[in-house]
Amino acid sequence: MRRFLIIGHKAPTAGEFSLNDLPGSAGRLDVLCRSVNSCFFLSHEFRRDVECFLLLLGEPNPPKTIMISGEEVRYLNPDERSAGSLIKKALSIPCGDKFTESTKGIYVRKGGLKELLDEYEFVVLDENGTDIRDITDMPDNYILSDHMNFTEDEESLIKDLPKISAGPKVLHADHTIITILNESDRRE
Repeated sequence: MRRFLIIGHKAPTAGEFSLNDLPGSAGRLDVLCRSVNSCFFLSHEFRRDVECFLLLLGEPNPPKTIMISGEEVRYLNPDERSAGSLIKKALSIPCGDKFTESTKGIYVRKGGLKELLDEYEFVVLDENGTDIRDITDMPDNYILSDHMNFTEDEESLIKDLPKISAGPKVLHADHTIITILNESDRRE
């Protein structure tokens, strides 16, 4: 199982946003929706061996984590609005410290980066890291940020984690995910 954790620094933590304005009213939720699609969709296939975690840090109740399981998810289509709609539904249900299923394969809970770091061993996708092609064994779990840099608090939590680069150029989060999955596919 491969896992991607994408931190959404301004992404809302309640379902009170417009699906017609994901970049504006939803704190750049469009970046996270594109990342979700990059985790799962191929041309005529769907990746069942991936889990995607969205760490939402925007108002009104941060932090919240949404987990999407490729093995289980249903009703996800390859467009931003579809992913946004499923995220909106997940944010509209009550949740606690354990994952609660909102729709098939989509779960939500309160909690953030520290909890996920306690549960999984991640590497950080960072443009200054070791090039992925120079690494012998592909990691399974990756952390990356949305359109913003990691905060000081996040940096302090991830400072001892290995840092890996997807290549010589700085890429968007969704493109980075595709590049990592492509490299993994080539090695298999």
